[in-house]
Amino acid sequence: MDYLIDIMKPEDWEQVRSIYLEGIATGNSTFEAGAPDWDKWNCAHLREHRLVVRYGDSVIAWAALSPVSTRCIYSGVAELSIYVAAKHRGKGIGSILLKAIISSTEEAGLWTLQGGIFPENTQSLRLVKKHGFREVGRRKRIGKMTYGDFAGTWRDVILVERRSAVAGME
Repeated sequence: MDYLIDIMKPEDWEQVRSIYLEGIATGNSTFEAGAPDWDKWNCAHLREHRLVVRYGDSVIAWAALSPVSTRCIYSGVAELSIYVAAKHRGKGIGSILLKAIISSTEEAGLWTLQGGIFPENTQSLRLVKKHGFREVGRRKRIGKMTYGDFAGTWRDVILVERRSAVAGME
């Protein structure tokens, strides 16, 4: 299959949002119960680091970064979100996309990517570990689910990070 890694455009939002909602529906992607509108999402994510995987006219995966702080000392640290459409999972697309976002961040001088993953999301944990992320801790009962099969359940989150061997080394 021929996949194209591309910059996310505002007109991709409906497809990106649909993939996000698929992830939310699993109950193992996020505490969020729904996807925001474009304006809210757009304001919360770094404009320079939003990628999609295209297959023909379809967006089948996306990755984006959120700043972890407004303090300048953390300007090279960002939180990663990555989602693959349900029917395209298990085909290596997440790996291709993660490599691309790591490359784009290192070229831009970001030195640390971090994320929080539910322990039950073993596929995502395997994916990030394959690409140099390490587990830095577990936040026990950090939040309570408000929807789905886990509604009312306190959930743990595994904290992962990847420190670049290229950026921020001076």
